[in-house]
Amino acid sequence: MKNQKHHQHSKEDHSKMDHEHGEISSGSSGQDHHKMMIADFRKRFWVTLVLTVPILIFSPMIQTLFNYHIRLPGNEYILFILSSIVYFYGGLPFLKGFWSEVKSKSLGMMTLIAMAISVAYFYSSATVFGLKGADFFWELATLIAIMLIGHWIEMKSVLGASKALQLLVSMKPAEAHRKNNNSIEDIPLENLLKNDIILIKPGEKVPADGTIQEGSSYLNESMLTGESKPIKKGVNDKVIGGSVNGNSSLTVKVEHTGKDSYLSKVIKMVEEAQKNQVKNAKPIR
Repeated sequence: MKNQKHHQHSKEDHSKMDHEHGEISSGSSGQDHHKMMIADFRKRFWVTLVLTVPILIFSPMIQTLFNYHIRLPGNEYILFILSSIVYFYGGLPFLKGFWSEVKSKSLGMMTLIAMAISVAYFYSSATVFGLKGADFFWELATLIAIMLIGHWIEMKSVLGASKALQLLVSMKPAEAHRKNNNSIEDIPLENLLKNDIILIKPGEKVPADGTIQEGSSYLNESMLTGESKPIKKGVNDKVIGGSVNGNSSLTVKVEHTGKDSYLSKVIKMVEEAQKNQVKNAKPIR
């Protein structure tokens, strides 16, 4: 009966771990998605920057500001054409983001950017075709260029967070040494249960959160807590799954496994941060 109960718990924990690995396996596709977004913003930024240069040079307001005079035949139409390319090509991610925010009824940064560039573009276009006033094509182009490089940098930071997530996942050991009376058996990590007694050998990763029952050692928790130096821990001290044991063996009573572990919670926090950062940023095809 006891073995049957133990087997049932093992199956439940195994299903939980399968679910977790399902989430983690999406990390590769997530990284590809981030790389696509980085490439998309990078391409749009450089095209916009190249077009912004002549827009600045031929802008009447810039010429007045820097006291020079260069006018081509149909100068205002040249500015209109160049700015139209910048608006519809460089500004497309923000326009798409604005539409997504409207559909989700959650207006945010994309709405503000889209409104700013749209007002500048349509007002300036109206001045080309008869409305009295000065155009703002150069402000439109520079704003889009700045926003594109800003999102390009942000996507690179998101990719860095994704790599950090994969590093955290790799910190989980594949198996644990469970004590069973006077013997030790190596079991897959997904079969590890709460209150199991495990042995952690020198230099090994801690498989689960728990409390030290026997022994003392220095544990490296730098990737989990940011603590730069190994911390000495002994009987009744807590250990974190994913940390690295020092030069002494430890006997630990398991307290948290699977989704309840500290490492899994950190991974979930990183995933949520990624989702929030890329909520409206999507590659345009």
